[in-house]
Amino acid sequence: MTNQKFIIKAAGEQHHDYAETITAEMERSAQARGTGIAKRSPEYIKTKMTEGKAVIALTPDGTWAGFCYIEAWGHGKFVANSGLIVSPEFRKCGLAREIKREVFKLSRKKYPESKIFGLTTGAAVMKINSELGYYPVSYNDLTTDEDFWRGCQSCVNYQILMSKNRQNCLCTAMLYEPKTKKKSKQKKLVEDFRKNIQIFIRLVKIKKAMFLNLGKPKSSEEEKKEKVNS
Repeated sequence: MTNQKFIIKAAGEQHHDYAETITAEMERSAQARGTGIAKRSPEYIKTKMTEGKAVIALTPDGTWAGFCYIEAWGHGKFVANSGLIVSPEFRKCGLAREIKREVFKLSRKKYPESKIFGLTTGAAVMKINSELGYYPVSYNDLTTDEDFWRGCQSCVNYQILMSKNRQNCLCTAMLYEPKTKKKSKQKKLVEDFRKNIQIFIRLVKIKKAMFLNLGKPKSSEEEKKEKVNS
């Protein structure tokens, strides 16, 4: 895919030189948001490129602009489009949406029978996912593959996830089902989510605030108030 600014296509071995830049920006972005994503090594990103399971965005002069990759879980029953990242200088110009669309098409091509899911803390990604036909689900609707959940260990919110028995966390789970007997119900869920997405995003922000506050140590003033009220 091309537009005036970017060339967006499946990544390959010829793009290995971008791997360190991509992983470094993933880590910086997670730290800036204060909500982690599973850390990935340059070697892991290179493997995804070699396997043809990644999408890269470049400017016409070869400057790296964005990236996303595919992971398969549960013997291919589930697929995740992970690690979506856009270079800071190219944000807020619609590039993330274009990358998501390309990696979604690549996922459907490589895994036409698989359910596609995502875990995200970002409102923008939720909106893009809803445009592609995803809708919010519980963590129980995701893969039970232990390798997937082990990948969350490098996330700063891993303790929250484990304290909730992997049933909840700061991330919102979203799912796309290519084939379902309840197609009309799924369509309605997607439509309802799109109509009420702003309300949903506000609720997600409240959930994040609650979870993060639970993990904070209490100040001396708060402890005094609790003693007075007890």
